Amino acid sequence: MKKIKFKKVLATGTVLAAGIALTACSGAKQNGGSNKKSSASVALITDIAGVDDHSFNQSGWEGMVAYGKSQGLKRGINGYQYFASSSASDFTPNINQAVAAGYKTIFGVGYSLKGAIASAAKKHTDKNFVIIDDVIKGQKNVASANFKSQDASYMAGVVAARTTKTNVVGFIGGVHGDIVDLFDAGFAKGVQDTAKKMGKKITILNQYVGSFTAADKEKSIAKAMFAKKADVIFHASGSAGQGLFSEAKSVNEGLAANSSKKVWVIGVDSDQSNLGKYKSKDGKKSNLCLTSVMTGVNVAVKDIATKAAKGKFPGGKQLVYGLKHNGVYLTRGYVADSIWKQAQTARSQILAGKISVPSHPSK
Repeated sequence: MKKIKFKKVLATGTVLAAGIALTACSGAKQNGGSNKKSSASVALITDIAGVDDHSFNQSGWEGMVAYGKSQGLKRGINGYQYFASSSASDFTPNINQAVAAGYKTIFGVGYSLKGAIASAAKKHTDKNFVIIDDVIKGQKNVASANFKSQDASYMAGVVAARTTKTNVVGFIGGVHGDIVDLFDAGFAKGVQDTAKKMGKKITILNQYVGSFTAADKEKSIAKAMFAKKADVIFHASGSAGQGLFSEAKSVNEGLAANSSKKVWVIGVDSDQSNLGKYKSKDGKKSNLCLTSVMTGVNVAVKDIATKAAKGKFPGGKQLVYGLKHNGVYLTRGYVADSIWKQAQTARSQILAGKISVPSHPSK
């Protein structure tokens, strides 16, 4: 997640990193002369987690690559490119570099770029700007893209409640805020509603890292949750979530592949099954990523970039991507068939308005 999201085949961070040469603080390598459609050119400014974060930034970049291919564009000037930020101080310089290079539509991934995007949009009114996962009002050259992540998280809660054998599940958030609240609230509601249907009492352990990058701290939180018998943990914590996967592997690597004590992780933002691979005590290859709550940053990026290329940039508008067009969804993962059917039933009921999912956790 990033802060804290469209079915597709995802490249791993290693593959992405191998294909991207980084220079200067922006992380962008500019190619010249290969593209002709400067009005269709797009740039993506990452937050501090980087483009291969297995989360928000990676999904956004994948959407940009897909857009580029659909338009016959190549990476570089007059095409598509990303600019990596290693700290918040890189946001404005990276945006300025994208502007100077002539990119027409510039995306800021994550709410932390809101101020920098808003400021740049005021200075460069001939450019299109997009803020992902926040809202910028009153600026005609800025589009805001957000996601109904609570709905897919509700489905994840249904899956967790029907998968747990200990009747203890967990949620680990990155930093408190409106966006992570969507995941927290949706998941809790899904677990609670399902537990009620099943006539069971399921405990939800809930803790925040206070960061989207502190994987070591998340590993410690996960260790404590597993010690309290949690066997399914959902995270909405960006790259810090790699600490959760690491701890889950430590638990499962000491168990046989078919052990009833196996623990599961529910990923976020992109398909994180590549992080869930491990080898069991009896030497069998396995995977602990039960499913992932997908935030369609890739879908939003491709959709808005395509609109801009057609001269229909949705400036001044707030776009919300939800279950209807796979703006958010669950990956099939390793969910049991009967449980998957229950999750899909919940999806249909949400779309039909029969289930109302809260945006903030109950207090």
